[in-house]
Amino acid sequence: MRTDAFYQSIRCPHCGNDTAVAVDASGGEQDYYEDCQACCNAIHLHLAIDEQKQQLKLYVDSDDEQFY
Repeated sequence: MRTDAFYQSIRCPHCGNDTAVAVDASGGEQDYYEDCQACCNAIHLHLAIDEQKQQLKLYVDSDDEQFY
């Protein structure tokens, strides 16, 4: 059985605490939220897949940026 799931250490954009999040690339590109284990604020995660370079990129933000 093949699994594309792994754990990645990230830094919370709210409090700066390091935490591990589960990343599962089997569903393709994704946007999802994880709660910080220290401050309980929502962390926005975006998983991007670059098939040409065979790379996964995990973008982390607080999702409170405003776009005009």
